[in-house]
Amino acid sequence: MKDILVLHTGGTIAMQENATGEVSPGATNPLMDAHLDIPADVNLIVEDIFNLPSPHITPEHMLQLKNRIQEVDVAGVVITHGTDTLEETAFFLDTTIGDGCPIVLTGAMRSSNELGSDGLYNFESAIRVAACPEARGKGVLVVMNDEIHTARYVTKTHTTNVATFRTPTFGPIGLVTKQRILFYQELIVNDRLAVDAVAGHIPIIKAYAGMTEELFELLSPATIDGLVIEALGAGNLPPQTLPAIKRLLDQEIPIVLVSRCFNGVVEPVYAYDGAGKQLADMGVLFLNGINSQKARLKLLIALNHPLKGADLKTFMVTQ
Repeated sequence: MKDILVLHTGGTIAMQENATGEVSPGATNPLMDAHLDIPADVNLIVEDIFNLPSPHITPEHMLQLKNRIQEVDVAGVVITHGTDTLEETAFFLDTTIGDGCPIVLTGAMRSSNELGSDGLYNFESAIRVAACPEARGKGVLVVMNDEIHTARYVTKTHTTNVATFRTPTFGPIGLVTKQRILFYQELIVNDRLAVDAVAGHIPIIKAYAGMTEELFELLSPATIDGLVIEALGAGNLPPQTLPAIKRLLDQEIPIVLVSRCFNGVVEPVYAYDGAGKQLADMGVLFLNGINSQKARLKLLIALNHPLKGADLKTFMVTQ
């Protein structure tokens, strides 16, 4: 038998709709009593570790999940989670645990009693993937709507559509069919960092046309430990922001940069005032392939390891 640890954390998959259309958590998780059509050789070890809407999830909850997973010896792990921050929990676990047993996150866009509810099907699919030998060594995975995505690159792209989870630029790495689990791509292996704390304040700032120093001037080394910027295009900023960015860098506040664009990567290729080449020369770190919320977690993990200087830069810029 294959023991699969199931950690329920709440979210829409564990909620119900009332007569007026409001969706909220109930006294019990409907998945706890659901009939599941899963492989005969799978034994589920089920825990309601917490029951929270995903906007309530914090890095401390992510650390709690990490610690629980590392306490057990099982063939795989499935985590049910609200979709709003599912990608962040998945990324945190992928960056801190490494390639042990398969860890699969799933959720739902429709609550358990809504017409066309997708939760139970996604849950069964996630169990099948977690029990699949081919899933080992592929990092943390997200299984939704018959697709298998890597935690590193997947993101929520639609507020309500059941096909909300997508991997920009690269696409899913596998599919769930009626009878098989199919993998088509291999993920580049990255370094993982073990952490036992998630202390630190790292805000995210999004760039826009006409941006000046004002938002950056609200930040100081006394109140932040790092900064993530969603830059324009391939990694450029309005030139009026540069003095404030330089002041933060001079005070050894690490600044990482991603693009606000949905697809593509950042590169310091433009050489005008405020462009990527100038920002890179100043010491801004360019992160490829991940969005700002994941960049924030990656920097938080790095600072709690702790990494500094060249080691911090190498870890952060590695894809």
